[in-house]
Amino acid sequence: MRGWVWVWVLFLPVLAQSFEVAQGEARYRVREQLVQVGITDAVGTTKAVRGQVTLQGSRASGEFVVDLRELRSDQSRRDNYLRQNTLQTDRFPTATFRPKEVRGLPSPLPQSGRFPVQVVGDLTLREVTEEVVWEGEAEFKGGEVQVLLKTEFPFEKFRLVQPRVAVVLSVENRIRLEVELTLRRR
Repeated sequence: MRGWVWVWVLFLPVLAQSFEVAQGEARYRVREQLVQVGITDAVGTTKAVRGQVTLQGSRASGEFVVDLRELRSDQSRRDNYLRQNTLQTDRFPTATFRPKEVRGLPSPLPQSGRFPVQVVGDLTLREVTEEVVWEGEAEFKGGEVQVLLKTEFPFEKFRLVQPRVAVVLSVENRIRLEVELTLRRR
């Protein structure tokens, strides 16, 4: 009888655990060359991040939404150009990420510890949805998880047009996205 119990325990389904965003910040980074400044990174940030995720083993479901209208950099002219031209936030105000898989986490999920992770899912920008892989780490601290993730892709992956204005000599064809999230168990 003990052998059957052991086999049954091995095949128990992994219990799902749900988390929601308690705090978050999303950033973009794009390398640009400006006439008077030289080569620098344009960085825009927003704390307008909301969402939730349910994890069951390596499977993930849920949705994270970033309000692109709230992105701010160190130059309001850049911000206005991105909102009006590149992102067209009047028509497409948000970016949405739907996770499908999280690689690198132990099962069952721990109460503490730091783990390198990959998060695979579908990112939607301006009604274009493509699969992306985020790389980073997750640190468990009791009922919270601190997550830092990064991904990158060329502008054309989401049919975005690289900015072209007089004071900008060039813009690298690579957008780097970063998110820092504090997730709380639900």
